[in-house]
Parts: sequence; C-alpha cells; structure tokens
Amino acid sequence: MKLAAAPISWGVCEVPDWGLQLAAERVLSDMRALGVHATEAGPPGFLPADPTMTRALLDTRGLQLIGGFVTAVLHERDRRADELASVKRRATWLAAAGAELLVLAPALAQTGYSGAAEISDAAWPSLFDGIDRVAEIADATGLGVAVHPHWGTAIERRHHIERFLEGSVHALCLDTGHMALGGADPLKVARDAGARVRHVHLKDVDGPLARRVREGSLTYDDSVRAGLFRPLGDGAARIEDVLRELRTMEYVGWYVLEQDVMLDREPAPGPPEWVERSAAYARKHG
Repeated sequence: MKLAAAPISWGVCEVPDWGLQLAAERVLSDMRALGVHATEAGPPGFLPADPTMTRALLDTRGLQLIGGFVTAVLHERDRRADELASVKRRATWLAAAGAELLVLAPALAQTGYSGAAEISDAAWPSLFDGIDRVAEIADATGLGVAVHPHWGTAIERRHHIERFLEGSVHALCLDTGHMALGGADPLKVARDAGARVRHVHLKDVDGPLARRVREGSLTYDDSVRAGLFRPLGDGAARIEDVLRELRTMEYVGWYVLEQDVMLDREPAPGPPEWVERSAAYARKHG
C-alpha cells in the first residue's frame, strides 16, 4: 500500500482563519514518525517557496512530494485567464519540487467551502473546457491531473460527480469523506469510475453531522469544528469496503491520509492520535 499523508490532517489549510497553522517541521517530523514516506504539498506557503529548498526539507525527513491540492474557478470565462495563470504557477512549483500529480478542485467564486451553489447547466461545458486547459498546463510541466469532488465547490453532490464522469475523460481523485458528505456512496463512485481513479484521499465522515450540512442546518466550517471528519473506520464512508474494491480493481496509486481538522491549540508532541488511528486502520485493511 502506497500510504501518504496530507498537512490538513494537522489542521494546515488554505482557508483564512481556519485555525492554528502548525509549522512544516513539526508536521513533517510527525509524518516520518508514523512511518509515512510521502506527502502532499499543503497550501502555498506551508513548504518553502523555493522548490529546491522544499526538496531539501523533505529529504531531511525521508519524504517525497507526490502532489498538491489546487483550486481554480473554471466555469466563469471572465475569470479564466487569471485562474489558469495561478494554476500554471502552482503546477510549475509542484513539478520543480518533485511532485507527480495536480489534484484539482473546480472552485466556486468564494472564500472557503461553507457556501454552496449549483452552477447552471450552461456553465458545465465551460467547466469541462477549463479542466481540459488545466490538464494541458499540467502535462506541459510533467504532471498528471486528478479532479477532486469537494464540498463547497462546483463538483460537490452525487449528481455532480455523475455528470463529471459522464461528460469528461479526466481522472478522478476519490475522496471518500467529501463524496459521502455530498450524498454519494464512495464505493459506487469507485466502481463507476473504475480505472479513472488516479488518486485516493482517505477520510471518514460522521453521518449525522454530514446530513445536517447537506440539509443546510449546519455550516461546513462549524461541522468540521464539531468533528465532521473522523479517523478511518469511525464514520459512514464505508472505508473498508472501498479499500477492498480498490484492491479488486488493482489500483496502484497513492492512498493519502486526509482528515480535515481545525486546531485551536498545538497537539502534544508526536503524531496526533487521530492520524495514528487512521494510519493503523489503512495498513490493516489496505
């Protein structure tokens, strides 16, 4: 099992005012203590802006960079040029730092993920064209692309995922937690996507809290503070079944431990308990 980690499991996030942001040295040392040898990049600014320095920092912890989460508003054509320019800058940095994959979340024109909006039917062709343009940028820098359904983005709910799979040829990042949050069955999505599953974000989700977010009675940010995302095996995302299906499909990509948390204080020294539990679960069932 190619097991990696992501800084969001330590509360490191691109959203302003998300919570305490731990230093890279702490997070990377914890990853290494877990026996994990690979990581995603985290938000811009978490790792050094100089990709050579990033490589050196990761080398000191015995870690490799596998990819990075990138957002871009792609369905609004009047924003397209600026958004693609931002994607190109990030793709260039990722490639120079040694990554292999750009994990793309087609964003809405908002800050954070608490807002939700259904893009119009007329905007979907523009969205698909925008994903094509991102794939061209990534390919020019030697990166692959996997499209990431995510709460608070243009591809959020079950029918959005189905529309993406039907209307696009691009690869999928199977994020078990965000898919379950949006009302999809991660196991069915894995089966429907098949060989298009290029990357996996492993997270579990509290079923009752997820239902409240979908119904609009609880904001996404407040649900995360309340423990929306759970250690693997503690929630409703059918993690064991998904892992079994991916083995059956002979999936050979990365499994990234990703439990979105908000921190109000620095955890005790050593890997946080929630990440340790998820790593042990993944190794047992993967």
